[in-house]
Amino acid sequence: MKAVVATAYGGPEVLQVRDIQKPTPKDHEILIKIHATAVTSSDSVVLGLKVSAPMRIPARLMLGITRPRKSVLGMVLAGEVEAVGKAVTRHGPGDRVFAFEPFAFGAYAEYKCLREGGVLTTIPSGMTYAQAAAIPYGGLLALDFLRKGGIRAGRRVLVYGASGAVGTSAVQLARHFGAEVTGVCSGANVELVRSLGADAVIDYTKEDFTTKDRLYDLVLIAIGNRLGPPSEADCRRVLAPGGKYVSVDRGRPKLLLEDLLLLKELAEAGTLKPVIDRSYPLEQTAEAHRYVDQGHKKGNVIITVG
Repeated sequence: MKAVVATAYGGPEVLQVRDIQKPTPKDHEILIKIHATAVTSSDSVVLGLKVSAPMRIPARLMLGITRPRKSVLGMVLAGEVEAVGKAVTRHGPGDRVFAFEPFAFGAYAEYKCLREGGVLTTIPSGMTYAQAAAIPYGGLLALDFLRKGGIRAGRRVLVYGASGAVGTSAVQLARHFGAEVTGVCSGANVELVRSLGADAVIDYTKEDFTTKDRLYDLVLIAIGNRLGPPSEADCRRVLAPGGKYVSVDRGRPKLLLEDLLLLKELAEAGTLKPVIDRSYPLEQTAEAHRYVDQGHKKGNVIITVG
């Protein structure tokens, strides 16, 4: 089968399309023919080992010393079940599924085996594979970090990086929970963020929200530190008493099947809409990484397979 292999740590140039062995499902696994995946900011971090100096040795020990131990990256997928192991009971051949397996990687390929008990379920009805692949990464991370920030009805929430994969999901989910949402993004993305339900949108190239009098119950930084968000100290100046500061670079998110089921339900109801910036074929995954590395993608960058 075709797959995109990371031959070393580095930029997109280390990604190569190769033929590798097609996997066979074990007893509790399902074999998925992948139709779409996504290039996430986390994939970019892993490929380039973009971590702080103190974290480089631990990161290499976890991911691989000289190159990624799991050379086929890709954390999310949407596709069709082709075969199942003998102990599988929930899914069968022909099921259309989507999944998020951050520690398994392997989605930059034509096929992938996943354990049935993972964060995996059937895709929202009426959605394409590409649309389904745009939901798990941003949706699950946004849901987890909003909960850590104490999301509930009536809260005043500010989402910095509101036009990215996590940000576009966070805006919609915060509105679903009844919060008053302010999105922060560049001027080019103001209308997009407003269309997702933000009550107010701030263009960070023209205004600095950390110098305003408006206070928030939750400030969610939805982009990584490498993209240069405001400091925690600056953000805390606009927190209301008892307010919380939450960043996607703080802590490991909890990824739960029940949350993917919630995202599926919200997507089917039209409450959560996947945002896709661009799509590339599998053979152009390196080009997709180059675009993601620019740090200005809107929502998700999708890879179509087959």
